[in-house]
Amino acid sequence: MLYTPIQFRNIELKNRWVMSPMCMYSCENGLANDFHFVHYGSRAQGGTGLIMVEATGVEPKGRITNHCMGIWNDEQAQELQRIVDFVHAHSESKIGIQLAHAGRKGSTWNNKQISVEEGWETIAPSSIPYHPAERIPHALSTDEVKEQILNFKKAAGRAVKAGFDIIEIHAAHGYLIHQFLSPLSNIRTDEYGGSFENRIRFLIEIVDAVNEELNENTALFVRISGTEYAENGWDLESSVTLAKILKEHAVDLVDVSSGGNIHGAKISVFDGYQVPFSSQVKNEASVKTGAVGLITTAEQAEEILQNGEADLIFVAREILRNPYLAVQGSFEMKENCFFPHQYTRAKISS
Repeated sequence: MLYTPIQFRNIELKNRWVMSPMCMYSCENGLANDFHFVHYGSRAQGGTGLIMVEATGVEPKGRITNHCMGIWNDEQAQELQRIVDFVHAHSESKIGIQLAHAGRKGSTWNNKQISVEEGWETIAPSSIPYHPAERIPHALSTDEVKEQILNFKKAAGRAVKAGFDIIEIHAAHGYLIHQFLSPLSNIRTDEYGGSFENRIRFLIEIVDAVNEELNENTALFVRISGTEYAENGWDLESSVTLAKILKEHAVDLVDVSSGGNIHGAKISVFDGYQVPFSSQVKNEASVKTGAVGLITTAEQAEEILQNGEADLIFVAREILRNPYLAVQGSFEMKENCFFPHQYTRAKISS
């Protein structure tokens, strides 16, 4: 199954390998540069079915750091289009972008909050900092919440114009959307807080707004944290319920990660530790899912797919170590995978 195509709307991925979105902290003014061109292009040359561009801020305050990527203006989108065009012209890979807002976890460097003078005033659904030592974030007014929804919509429009095949909304890892989802970080009393239905409203309205910018030639994924590992917090049952609703709102795949919203949460990390979350969401909500979390080999990935625990395999650290993970896996499994014709002399015959 790992080297079997899969379709989302009119987008066909040639295999189930996905380069997981990973921040590179290498932009100036949110602009992609030559590093990103090589970074993403090399994974496409390695046969990866889908390349996901890192968390990309929908406004300047949406970044995690001053050096994170942005798509709040046309110049940024044009630089990203250069990468998209290369991937489409010189590989069989599809390419997506993760639209994000860091919320209260923004204005940082090396995982520490920087000053307002160096960074910016952070925002959140409620006046609750991620770490007690950090400054209190600005609680968004109802009108400001709606402005953020519009920011996601505009960013999606730019991404579509740049040629991206897939848009992923980042609703995981304790960033702004996740902050709205969790009852531990969202204590609002308006239409965006309180009940489960109110806490998911921000995400659902973003999904609907983004879908207005899409058509059958651009698919929509959402990344969630399956659990935040905290009592009375966002949990797997909530994720399953949310996934069912996302499916009703034309989301094509739920990318299931975990954690990130509660400082000091205890997480037991081991190979494939998040796969059970993907499996439960997939099978209980009847949605396509992506599995992520210390998946390092083709054999491991194939087993996850064969067991019906996910539809796509998102790989992070291992694909940083080895841009040719997908094609090398195809050699081992005697499967077909894109390999640049310029490199044919190095191809291992099956």
